[in-house]
Amino acid sequence: MEKEDLKKLLIITLFATAMGFLEAVVVVYLRELYYPGGFTFPLQMMTEKIYLTEIIREASTLVMLLTVGILAGKTAWERFGWFLFSFAVWDILYYVALKVLLNWPESLLTWDILFLIPVVWVGPVLAPVISSLLMIFLCLMILHLKKKGFRHGYNLKAWLVLGTGALLTFISYVIDYTRILFQTPLHEDSGSILNNQALIEAVSRYVPERFAWEWHIAGSILIVASMLLHYSRHAREKKNAS
Repeated sequence: MEKEDLKKLLIITLFATAMGFLEAVVVVYLRELYYPGGFTFPLQMMTEKIYLTEIIREASTLVMLLTVGILAGKTAWERFGWFLFSFAVWDILYYVALKVLLNWPESLLTWDILFLIPVVWVGPVLAPVISSLLMIFLCLMILHLKKKGFRHGYNLKAWLVLGTGALLTFISYVIDYTRILFQTPLHEDSGSILNNQALIEAVSRYVPERFAWEWHIAGSILIVASMLLHYSRHAREKKNAS
């Protein structure tokens, strides 16, 4: 790894760590309001104002992490890698911070609300940790190949494999919770989805039982496959050049 990239790695790790602890502090406040006895399913329904505030907070977090990637990278491919790295470190350190502040989660298999955009994501803590580790590996591969003089981004085939893997992973996070939306009748006179009484009752009873690990594992394998395709492309070009 180049000296400049190592310096960026340390600075971005520090930034993402601070963001992870800041995010955890916000969650501590939210759990004091909605889960004073400790976080557990079924979920407590947020007010529409708080829910929309959370959406803004999550969107702002993504913008901040994306900005880090834009500032750190010199090419679109490098910026993509730095964004993934900052996102992954932030996500992992968020759970480390929650463990420090709340002694939660109890284990890596503890269920959590992972994200709210575009719908609610749920899953055991282990799942996003795996996704985050894959993001870190991808970024480190980009930096490793850059040092070897290979600065190309993914080709179309690798992007398709990565995109399919990311889609399967996304499905694994939302498939269980979104069935509530499909099974609950939404009345036009409810005004807002958060004011739909039938949906509120369904959410208040929702307890996740099984995570779609088959989707997540398949997605993770494809993400790794995309990295192998990219690395083999480098190996072929190096061989042809020699």
